[in-house]
Amino acid sequence: MRIALDAMGGDEAPLKIVEGGLQALKEANNRFELVLVGRKDEVQMEVSLHSPEGLNYSVVDAPEVIEMSDIPNVALKQKRNSSIVVGLNLHKERKVDAFISAGNTGAFMAASALILGRIHGVSRPAVGTTLPTVDGNSCFLIDSGANSDCRPQHILEFGVMGTIYAREIMKKENPTVALLNIGEESSKGNELALLSYPLLEKSGLNFVGNIEGRDILIGKADVVVADGFVGNVVLKFAESILPTLKSRLKLYASGNIFRKLQVGVMADTLRKALKGFSYEMLGGAPLLGVNGISIIGHGGSTTLAVKNMVLRAEEMVNHRISELIRNSIKKEK
Repeated sequence: MRIALDAMGGDEAPLKIVEGGLQALKEANNRFELVLVGRKDEVQMEVSLHSPEGLNYSVVDAPEVIEMSDIPNVALKQKRNSSIVVGLNLHKERKVDAFISAGNTGAFMAASALILGRIHGVSRPAVGTTLPTVDGNSCFLIDSGANSDCRPQHILEFGVMGTIYAREIMKKENPTVALLNIGEESSKGNELALLSYPLLEKSGLNFVGNIEGRDILIGKADVVVADGFVGNVVLKFAESILPTLKSRLKLYASGNIFRKLQVGVMADTLRKALKGFSYEMLGGAPLLGVNGISIIGHGGSTTLAVKNMVLRAEEMVNHRISELIRNSIKKEK
């Protein structure tokens, strides 16, 4: 197995990207080859700082970089030798089994769909995000940002792809699927929700009906389907929870030695309890529905986040996620 990593993608690339990739390789005991894609001299220099002797890695030169400020479609045309384009072409040519990038999200999603192509029968690839639940488990939100405007058929496809991911990667035996809505009744919601409900109900999915936003973290469903506009709003709100709590705790303890001691005593417990809200632990967000394994990383990805993305990519390849989606979409159609 060969996993490609965009060494130039992310706010702290290539430093954190290379370090995280090599950490994943060490933790996996060289089970796969890590292919670092980027400006060769810069990447090799970073690799040399992390005792790479004996590690199963290679470097593929990609002299151009799509910056976070670049307009995705324009950048893809003008920067054909960028790390994103080169890496995805390696994947298309089956020279690698997965590609990961924490670079320009819009460019990465567009390039994934354009270069890898959509799985036959998938109308719209969708981004999925794992969110923690109060019972210590997690749920899978899909779509969390790829498609702002959707049709009912897209929502059904999201449910199919989310079910496969939840079953294979999250180990949910028969994942429950719910439609995110403004009320639990089937008569509630906008036109998209009203038309999507009967499609999901008649499908072979383990559909449990509508849920509201407050039900997501309670864990009322294993897979929560939504259009990408609503899903992304939910995701960004969830991402704000951990830093907000940290700020509130600092404010609470500010200028009071007794409160500082209280927070200090609780710090380790709080860290463990809230780690599910940290993007670093999630292993990135998979773009499901393309012909391959394409994982999107947070622009501010740390070493830990990159390590977990690489290990998640290995897991997705081993579970043949794309093939399972292809077969399931065929049956649903």
